[in-house]
Amino acid sequence: MNLILGSVYAGNIDYYSAILSGHKIIIDGFENFNKQSFRNRCEIAGANGRLNLIVPVKRKGKSIVKDIRIDNEQGWRKLHWKSIESAYRSSPYFEYFEHEFYPLYMEKKFDFLLDLNNQIHHSIVSCLKMELSLKYSSSYVEISNDDIDLRNAIHPKKNTSEFYKKPSYFQVFQDRMDHLPNLSVLDLLFNEGPMFTELLKPQNSHKRR
Repeated sequence: MNLILGSVYAGNIDYYSAILSGHKIIIDGFENFNKQSFRNRCEIAGANGRLNLIVPVKRKGKSIVKDIRIDNEQGWRKLHWKSIESAYRSSPYFEYFEHEFYPLYMEKKFDFLLDLNNQIHHSIVSCLKMELSLKYSSSYVEISNDDIDLRNAIHPKKNTSEFYKKPSYFQVFQDRMDHLPNLSVLDLLFNEGPMFTELLKPQNSHKRR
């Protein structure tokens, strides 16, 4: 059985909970790009609530994710890093993991969205320190009878987690607002550190989409 996911930018808690579900994971970079999805955006906890970080892209008409180019003329890299730093500098584990992500924003330049997403994903997996059964597709993934397709199930319009069912965890701004569920996994990583792998493990099985 394979669990099919799309390529996302700093995926949310649901996304990584699905990855840790125990299924064989395939990340499909050959699906059509959807600008309303997490393919080029993530959500973090800002001082005033949810903060959307959107990677600007260049596209004309329908394009597959693999071919989407980043619009680096807009100076998004510094803006995103400053937003992440402002949100999590005071979190318990930001300095512990900062070295994994700082170079991706302030030193490296990515031309293609898929390359950026893959590199951030690898950094997150490195922080997990886990061996995962995961591969990238070499073409569009057609679903077989036993596969689970989550490419469109994990979506910005679904703020309540379908798969992550653990209790709320510590967040930097919890003294001024309610817990913000299902943010980018960076929120959980910087706030909970080494414990977050156990927190991410799903409590329910995924149903076929």
